[in-house]
Amino acid sequence: MANKTKDYLTKVRKKTGFSDYKISQEYGINQSNLSKYKSGKSALSETHAWLFADILNINPAEVVANTKLEHAKMKGDKPKAIFWQEQLENLSSTSESIKIDIAQINPIVGDLNNNAQQIIDLSVKATQQDTDLLIFPELSLTGYLPEDLLLRAGFIQQVEEVVNKIKNAIPETIAIIFGAPHQQAGHLYNAAYLVQAQAIQIYHKQQLPNYSVFDEKRYFSAGSEPFVFTIKGQRIGLLVCADIWNADTVSETVKYGVSSIISINASPFHMGKHQRRLEEVKKRVLENQVEFIYVNLVGGQDEIVFDGGSFAMNAKAQITHQLPFFEATTASLATPQDPVQEESIEKTIYDALVLATKDYIEKNGVFNGVVIGLSGGIDSALTLAIAADAIGPENIKAIMMPYTYTSNMSLEDAKAQASTMNIDYQEISIHTMVESFNTQLSGVFSGMQADTTEENLQARVRGTLLMAVSNKLEKIVLTTGNKSEMAVGYATLYGDMSGGFAPLKDVSKTMVYRLAKYRNTQSYIIPGRVIDREPSAELAPDQVDQDSLPPYDELDAILELFIEQRLSVKEIVKQGFNQQIVERISRLVLNNEYKRRQSAPGPKISQNAFGKERRYPMTSKFKP
Repeated sequence: MANKTKDYLTKVRKKTGFSDYKISQEYGINQSNLSKYKSGKSALSETHAWLFADILNINPAEVVANTKLEHAKMKGDKPKAIFWQEQLENLSSTSESIKIDIAQINPIVGDLNNNAQQIIDLSVKATQQDTDLLIFPELSLTGYLPEDLLLRAGFIQQVEEVVNKIKNAIPETIAIIFGAPHQQAGHLYNAAYLVQAQAIQIYHKQQLPNYSVFDEKRYFSAGSEPFVFTIKGQRIGLLVCADIWNADTVSETVKYGVSSIISINASPFHMGKHQRRLEEVKKRVLENQVEFIYVNLVGGQDEIVFDGGSFAMNAKAQITHQLPFFEATTASLATPQDPVQEESIEKTIYDALVLATKDYIEKNGVFNGVVIGLSGGIDSALTLAIAADAIGPENIKAIMMPYTYTSNMSLEDAKAQASTMNIDYQEISIHTMVESFNTQLSGVFSGMQADTTEENLQARVRGTLLMAVSNKLEKIVLTTGNKSEMAVGYATLYGDMSGGFAPLKDVSKTMVYRLAKYRNTQSYIIPGRVIDREPSAELAPDQVDQDSLPPYDELDAILELFIEQRLSVKEIVKQGFNQQIVERISRLVLNNEYKRRQSAPGPKISQNAFGKERRYPMTSKFKP
């Protein structure tokens, strides 16, 4: 029985989508021969073996050897059967080892020429180091995600031109894989390009994510065919990101006789994400008994930050190579690697915030640095540390804007931190400005009691000053508010919410304290009193945050359940929280959606950040 022949025919049917009749017509195969192949009564002729190998992108020597072996067995020619069995074993044992390198790069969205040049330069360098295959991440040519740039015909045309530039510039001795859009027959695909011997082969991503920050179905059509290529006698399957989360997509690729799978990815960071990747890849490895190479993008893109962390895993689901997080780098899988130590969650989040802030400022290329309102409180202290680590203290201006309720402790601590960090620091009293506003408004507010209006006025004066300094010095204002405050609206529109980027936007207040303590273990820059004192906006006499909010550990626990886990009030109360407090907090979250819509962008680090992935109506009567 010619089982290999039947198997090859089945794969040809699957890949082409043709019926047997259509195959016979399309490829000039006699229908009677095809019937024999289908029944297993005849092995492929050598001509058809070469044809099927070409259709399936399989090493022709392997198909011919299998065909000759089946012919010999069916004729009872034992010497020939032994000979061709030996040839197959030789093919398997003599496949050369492949030197594979990973290029974990940080592209800029839309910067096609510079992204392409980076791919070319790294490919030339890898060639000099005898690399056989160099792998870049998903959409590494365009950056992830170009969003509605993908709807512009001119952008897609530029992509096609730059792809050809890469193909022509790559040395013939190296193969490379990179991600870019591919337009075909009126459809746009999220594609992986293989450049090998100065020829291009293309794989279309099959699983298109359309949840969280992803919106790929808006832009791309889904592919339907597995992709396998051969290099130095070894067959390798190629997938793109979300494909690996679908067991069937992986198993279909493995059916084509691959020894390893390469997945190129643009997988965004959030807490716990890398562990989820490892667990998912381990499942695919153990299900299919294949090696796995996972190549991920790195860098900040608006509200998303990609953490890199590319890795290789053997067929026993053991990690053999782990690349750094939040760092653009190239590494060779031919070089053994010591086990990587697991990093603390505080270090991971802090590194994510630093990279996101750095890339937002530098990739936009329109700011000379940063200006921060330094209040002497924990949020602005941590924001200052992040900014300095991102772009250097020499590029930062810190401004303390005291008023009547600003404590001496705040003044001392703000000045001390700026001095320790060698930050350009200045104090601007806002007393006369606030009083001038109050005087002008006294007629309008006649007979009314002072309330949060007067408190917010202080914040808005400070916001105006910071924006003026921003305009004059061409430095971006970093907003210092955190997720807990933004969730319940404990922030002033056009006041402390003023700014162009918010590093702590997705960081809870309790995590702010943890990150400040972590940063001080690297070098002591945040005064201890800033961390130890009760948090206060200092907008009223003896004011502390807990005058109007529950303790932050309680508040953050409720917010975690309500926002990230999307639990109802009843479900949260069942976990031991006071019903009135939970109802009040959930109401504040929903009622302040209009404020968050006007807030600065900031990096996503949680599973449900205030940004593009969380789309709640501003006008709603929903009661959770």
